Amino acid sequence: MASVSQATVSLVLNGVSEAVARIPAETRKRVQELIVSTGYVADPAARSLVNASNRILGVFTYEPAFPSGQADFFTPFLFGIEETAQNQGYDLLLFTGRATEADGRKRIFHAGSRLRMADGCLLLGIVFDQDELLRLIESDYPFVAIGRRDDASGRVPYVGADYVTATAELAARAMELGHSQMAYVGPVDGAESRSDRWKGFATAIAGHASVVCQEPGSGLDPELLLDRVLESGATIVFFVELADAVPFRAAVVGKGLNVPADLSIVVLGSHVRASAEGVGFTTYAVPREEMGRQATDMLVGIITGKQSPQQILLKCNLVPGETLGPAKTRI
Repeated sequence: MASVSQATVSLVLNGVSEAVARIPAETRKRVQELIVSTGYVADPAARSLVNASNRILGVFTYEPAFPSGQADFFTPFLFGIEETAQNQGYDLLLFTGRATEADGRKRIFHAGSRLRMADGCLLLGIVFDQDELLRLIESDYPFVAIGRRDDASGRVPYVGADYVTATAELAARAMELGHSQMAYVGPVDGAESRSDRWKGFATAIAGHASVVCQEPGSGLDPELLLDRVLESGATIVFFVELADAVPFRAAVVGKGLNVPADLSIVVLGSHVRASAEGVGFTTYAVPREEMGRQATDMLVGIITGKQSPQQILLKCNLVPGETLGPAKTRI
């Protein structure tokens, strides 16, 4: 159509500066106009055979990315990922993985895996598969985890949130207000984000306050939990999950008690959606969008050879809220 060789079209399309400069301006213009008018785009699979780059970033989530129950968790990460990928000139490809029959958990690696269609992959999830992390580390495939991850026989590149420091700051603030008997509701091990919260909490109160009530949360009847908290003498309850804090506060109010005059409530990490009835829980803001941005930037840097894999923790800013007050003296 342009009456030129394939080599000329390739040079114009790929913008090889030195060679393009030798092509007459009129010829370059004719080729560029035809590219636009025909809507031509390079075949990413063919291009990848030449320069090992599709300019596609993969995204894989160990838990379902879009159900309403997980929306608060994944949505802001995806905002940050999409924004940065667009700015960097990359497309995104969501890998759905495949669930195993043994435990029903999604897997990156399976017989039909198309991981190599993307130049690299961003990994998200509450709990990661250690065997798959090890396999990624041992391969030459670029990846970055969003959220701190324990090393798997090698350093796992990640951008995470500093839950340890933020949780310790909230615990210290509670002790300044006279709280010395505390309840903690939520898991303390398993996922790194959970163990980090517990580490920050336990370290901060060591020798200064005590945990008089500890419950795993998630499914525990809020009225039963309230009875246990009151029986323990705790003046404050720390919740790992907002989903547990909301019904618990409703149970406190339903019993004729006041938050925080009678019982303080703290949530260890903010969520996207506003809590029930517009209640502003005392918490800290997890920089989820920024984690997505920086992880995407890191992945592109690794792919292009401009950056080495790193492990980064971002600061969580405290949100004063209205559910933390001075400790009430128990009679």
